[in-house]
Amino acid sequence: MKKIERGANYVAENLELFSCPVCQSRFEHVELHSVFCEQNHQFDLSKKGTLYLLKHGVTSDYDDDRLWQARRKCLQAGLFDPIISELQAKIPAKGQKILDIGCGEGTPLQRLEHLRTEPNDRYLGFDISKRAINLATQQETNAFFCIADLAALPFATEAFDQLIDIFSPSAYQEFSRVLKPGGQLLKVIPNADYLGELRRALYPKETKNHAYSNASVVALFEKHFPKMEKQRIKYHFALDPELFSALLQMTPLQWGASKERRAQVLSEPLDQITVDVTLLCAQK
Repeated sequence: MKKIERGANYVAENLELFSCPVCQSRFEHVELHSVFCEQNHQFDLSKKGTLYLLKHGVTSDYDDDRLWQARRKCLQAGLFDPIISELQAKIPAKGQKILDIGCGEGTPLQRLEHLRTEPNDRYLGFDISKRAINLATQQETNAFFCIADLAALPFATEAFDQLIDIFSPSAYQEFSRVLKPGGQLLKVIPNADYLGELRRALYPKETKNHAYSNASVVALFEKHFPKMEKQRIKYHFALDPELFSALLQMTPLQWGASKERRAQVLSEPLDQITVDVTLLCAQK
């Protein structure tokens, strides 16, 4: 089956998950390769089986093929596998409707799906980067992918059992809206030592980027979800020169460093990196 047909079938079977980004009414039906809401707004599936659900065009520093290809190389080598295993451990075994917020090139959602092997699960990932979503459609997965904005989610109220947010920004009012009562938000944020070896190599002690604190991110999460739980996940990940180059390419951490500094760091590749994150968990 072609990707566009698989996408059309997914939407037709899961109309209740979506809402129109123009008028916020429910998606009503699928005709050939087009989707229509109750007010007859039309959205055409791409050849890759995705939907473009933004109300206007956007520009993003993340809309870079090299960044997403590098990210795919690192994630498929296992960079986030321990994190994904911990996410899986938090999700009930019975069938869930799972939304990946800022899914990027799709590897975390694909890895989670393969860990769970629950036939009644429904997976949906979105990102604001069209390049990332195009790459995500190459994954071996039953997930559906679309281009959307987390600040104005094109999804129905109380549609999802689980929201996953790995290093993406937050719009907690929208997150709460699309989450079912009793549903769960799982948000992964970097700790001070996340990629610490790379941070310290890129930024001298006297520069502002030499150190990082997630205190404000945790405080905002706790303000919205006072009964939240925190879990630290820390491990080391082995690198070869090719993986180190991909790691440097994929991370926004390097954006503030000078071209000369990046070249110097690349010429002295690290053989391992620290992954240090906090998993914030909250129920609606």
